[in-house]
Amino acid sequence: MSAFAQLGLPAEILETLEDVGYERPTPIQEQAIPPLLEGLDVIGQAQTGSGKTAAFGLPMLSYVDPAEQEVQGLVLTPTRELCIQVTQALRAYGARKRVDVVAVFGGAPIRSQQAQLRHGGHVVVGTVGRVKDLISRHSLVLHACRFVVLDEADEMLDLGFLEDVERILALTPSSRQTALFSATMPPEIRRLAAQYLYEPVIVSVKAATLTVDTVEQFALKVDPRAKGEVLSELLAAERPEQAIIFVRTKIRCEALFKSMRDRGLNVKALHGDMTQGARDGVMISFKEGRLPLLVATDVAARGLDISTVSHVINFDVPTSPDVYVHRVGRTGRVGRSGRAITLYEPRQRREIEAIERHAGVTLAPWVKGAHVAPTAVHPRPRRHTKPHETRDGDLQMRSLIVGGGRADGFEPSDIIHVITAATGLDGEAVRNVRVLERFVLLDVPERDVERVLQATDGAVVRGRKVSVGVG
Repeated sequence: MSAFAQLGLPAEILETLEDVGYERPTPIQEQAIPPLLEGLDVIGQAQTGSGKTAAFGLPMLSYVDPAEQEVQGLVLTPTRELCIQVTQALRAYGARKRVDVVAVFGGAPIRSQQAQLRHGGHVVVGTVGRVKDLISRHSLVLHACRFVVLDEADEMLDLGFLEDVERILALTPSSRQTALFSATMPPEIRRLAAQYLYEPVIVSVKAATLTVDTVEQFALKVDPRAKGEVLSELLAAERPEQAIIFVRTKIRCEALFKSMRDRGLNVKALHGDMTQGARDGVMISFKEGRLPLLVATDVAARGLDISTVSHVINFDVPTSPDVYVHRVGRTGRVGRSGRAITLYEPRQRREIEAIERHAGVTLAPWVKGAHVAPTAVHPRPRRHTKPHETRDGDLQMRSLIVGGGRADGFEPSDIIHVITAATGLDGEAVRNVRVLERFVLLDVPERDVERVLQATDGAVVRGRKVSVGVG
């Protein structure tokens, strides 16, 4: 842990990093953590997947005092999905200090979130709308908030949240420390930073270093009338483990999803016109590996941070080089390799050249048969296959049941964290978590059942001792 120790983090946080298996800081962590520990404001230009949650989370948690029962830190996120991911990470980082991290977001009962805030909440992670709502109800008080983070500020701008962000910032102490993270820096974000950050230190990770090193990138010229057929051939040839297929608009997303489904592919859509419940269902299926193919718009997919995505396919050429970098960043995570393939029409050659200049790469022509990935996912699985096997058929799963559920304020992230912290299992090994009113159902690998039972039966979740047994 000497590399993290050199950044000035306290011993308690270093021990936590050892618990979660972090060995070396990422570039954004190396640049952002020291000035944040010094109490300086920071502007960080970095994408999801660069390690920015730890970059701002570790300094914040270093200064949180668990003995003070007030909100000391606030992280604003543009989407529910990112809110949940940041919350899970901060709970893991703050486990040894017993820092209480509360997630607040739309699409979930506000009363349960109000109850959580009444009983604690050293750090609140929330979507802009729900945070504003809770402040107006006097359930969220920020007079003692000493650390504020704006995460993915450019997406807040895209979604029209910037005015609400400013209202929230105006309610926090003027002496607060502020960190702003954004993949791009349009004029409106620069204006926000100039108005609300005091002499900020600017740190950045170039987009190319986030995507190029671990992702092979290709381009394929297509006749616009034959794009659907070309996509089917491409999937059959590449056989991705998991793929995100990007389109520009919600209408095209829905149309392509239906076309692929009608061809017998196991695919779902993800776009902003879907209900929150439908979006959550798709996200969970994809994260748990039960869904191999996802057709998505850019905004809807911003919250996806899944290490098993082997392919990104740009069915529509991105609207800008920055959007291309965002999309390609969905694959090639945590040291894994990935492949990105962009379909383009002859008239779009200049857009491809602009992407190449921006990312500092040359997109090689995609050639059928030049690559064979390990796992075929394009046919829909038959119903007679064993329901608790993975795609590879080599990992038997077993259902477990946890005493306690929605009535106790439990969230899927609570259960996943308890299991991973106690056993050292990877979070992706805990699948199909379903929080019911009085129980939680979940699946873990058969080989790890005894280990999970011994380590977690009697564990404490949100202040309640729970029983864990075989379902």
